[in-house]
Amino acid sequence: MINFFLLTALLSIISETKPKVSPVATFSIIARDPDTGEIGVAVQSRIVAVGAVVPWAQAEVGAVATQSFANVNYGLEGLKLLKTGKKPKEVVELLVEKDEKKHFRQVGVLSADGQSFHYTGKNCIDWAGGITKKDYSVQGNILESGDVLKAMSEKFETSYGKGPLGERLILALKAGQEAGGDKRGQQSAALLIVRKGWGYGGNNDKFRDLRVDEHSNPIDELQRVYLKHSELFPRPKKYVIKK
Repeated sequence: MINFFLLTALLSIISETKPKVSPVATFSIIARDPDTGEIGVAVQSRIVAVGAVVPWAQAEVGAVATQSFANVNYGLEGLKLLKTGKKPKEVVELLVEKDEKKHFRQVGVLSADGQSFHYTGKNCIDWAGGITKKDYSVQGNILESGDVLKAMSEKFETSYGKGPLGERLILALKAGQEAGGDKRGQQSAALLIVRKGWGYGGNNDKFRDLRVDEHSNPIDELQRVYLKHSELFPRPKKYVIKK
């Protein structure tokens, strides 16, 4: 017979060590390059391994960034809905419609034709919001201020035609960080870019899938890794990768 007091103690330990859901407080950008057909997501957060949670993308379909107590189901479900022909606004509405915790969620959705939409729940931790325009959307929470997203938006727009999508997305993250970034600091960053037939060996669509899971300067480290990856896989060739 199991000792009652021992069982109680074990149950207490289990309950105390149960994983807690943390807010994926972050800033991200989802975007496409209309000239090359690339679709991508770049993200930075004060949480370990943000690349395993926030960025989702499918070639010729679109991209999703799910954050702030992130519902990872938004990623796969969002892409499925885009594939059926739903517009980003419709996709977001359907994703949050039956989500009991929708007021804590934040999500950005981009379609392959450049339409975009973002949602920030009323209970997301300030500063929280987004900027949605043709070909991209930026969104973030627990930011120093709205200037973070304004800086990202401006940098992405002014960099059009001056470099490949991956470079532009990382520069947008750097601009956001320089404008204050996440109030809590930095910890991880990620870049995901898809394009039909541009994956390794031409046998898949995942062109760049780069992650810095834990680092004191994750965006700078992501840029370093990106440049290394670009040397080995230089597409699109219309741009010269700057060292």
